[in-house]
Amino acid sequence: MKTPYRSIYSVLKINRFIVLTAVCGAVISSLFFGWMVFDIHRSALNNSFAINTDGSVIPLKWVTQKENLEVEALAHLELFHTYFYNIDATNYERNLEKALWLGNSSVDNVYRQKKADGVYNRLLQYSLVQKVISIESEVNIETEPYNFKTRTVFEINRGKIVDKYELITTGNLINVDRNYPNNTHGLLITNYFENTLKKLNDEN
Repeated sequence: MKTPYRSIYSVLKINRFIVLTAVCGAVISSLFFGWMVFDIHRSALNNSFAINTDGSVIPLKWVTQKENLEVEALAHLELFHTYFYNIDATNYERNLEKALWLGNSSVDNVYRQKKADGVYNRLLQYSLVQKVISIESEVNIETEPYNFKTRTVFEINRGKIVDKYELITTGNLINVDRNYPNNTHGLLITNYFENTLKKLNDEN
């Protein structure tokens, strides 16, 4: 008995169904694996790892530059004001050199004016010690250049006499390339200005 042949249209219909099923499966698999690769890539960008001294792996969370900017700006301002105003006869040249890396010509102009006024000569002549007590900064990071205002309290030790002062400074911060170890935060102080300086009483 002869086996009847199937209709050619039925065979083509089955073949087409099989091909469409295979294509759809391949597309779905590609999309799934593509999503997995993207998710892994995104996780890798948000996490990094460091090796501890004992050989253990420490996960580190990366945050966006926006989240870091305020922290780095405040740290940059604290570092600058510490270098620029926490000085004595033994460290002032070294500290001022470090401070000048953190600002542009406006900082250099303030430094030159102080030098012309004999501030650093008196520091050497009378062995004065100028010590920073506190640094409080406010910075607006919404738009660049970032405006800041800093209140620095320092004391000048003249031996038996210790006077305390409050200095208000203002200026802007701009982004620059990081320079290790001279400018690790990648920020530069511009339009720097010493607004007010007043002597504080013991009650302040």
